Amino acid sequence: MDVKNIFQEIEKVDPEVYQRLDSRRDAMKEFTRISGKIALAAIPFALGGMFKKAYSQTSAGASVADVLKYALTLEYLEAAFYIKGVETSGLIPTAAAVAAISTIRDHEKAHVAFLQTVLGSLGGYPASPTFDFTAGGTFPAVFTDYNYFLAVAQTFEDTGVRAYKGQAPNLSGNASVLTAALSIHSVEARHAAHIRSMRRAIGQLGATSALKPWITLNQSGIATSAVDASYAGEQLTMQANIDIAALNNIGNNSASEAFDEPLSMAEVLPIAKLFIKA
Repeated sequence: MDVKNIFQEIEKVDPEVYQRLDSRRDAMKEFTRISGKIALAAIPFALGGMFKKAYSQTSAGASVADVLKYALTLEYLEAAFYIKGVETSGLIPTAAAVAAISTIRDHEKAHVAFLQTVLGSLGGYPASPTFDFTAGGTFPAVFTDYNYFLAVAQTFEDTGVRAYKGQAPNLSGNASVLTAALSIHSVEARHAAHIRSMRRAIGQLGATSALKPWITLNQSGIATSAVDASYAGEQLTMQANIDIAALNNIGNNSASEAFDEPLSMAEVLPIAKLFIKA
């Protein structure tokens, strides 16, 4: 077991982890002290115990474990998607694009590893489902047509951003987990912006020169209604009972672009289930 690697993966999505474990030096010293007294097979449980202290609180709504299991399902989906995309010969046309998608893949794998580690300390985590990235034939060319691959990638990333925001209230009672979740949320937002830029540069499947790094109204910028559920509600311009569009004639487009509207678990799961076989 490469303990240093585990800590490094967690640091990527939760830079403040050592503030909850006193310090990196103290965390490593404590783990070394414990592991020197127990059998090798028990080391994962000792490590899990360290993280349970930092991440085991529950919120007023869904439990932290429930929220993290939900997040893990989404991360499984994205990680598997990008892994298959990079491994599919001839799908991604340029070295620069391969590098970009590989970076996103590695981020998603790190998110999976992080959530598995935390959930492991809370009693365990579900195995990855089996995925059908064609969504039952809705996107049959997802791994043969690069434009469809990017369109599905954009939908996953845009949905992920809204899904993490939707769970923030359920994590509000646990500042540690909320901070980590919002860190992942920000990474997903950067992924979405980059994928949108890649699509705009190609200009296919509805990705015109007007496609922005963020969502405008409830427009996906993808030439199909199959993804509409991921963008429903994004046209909202009221924030804290204030009509943002009316302020200094900002307008509906700019007002809707200023905020990502949250998606609830009940709204996201049907979207994700379209891609889950078992």
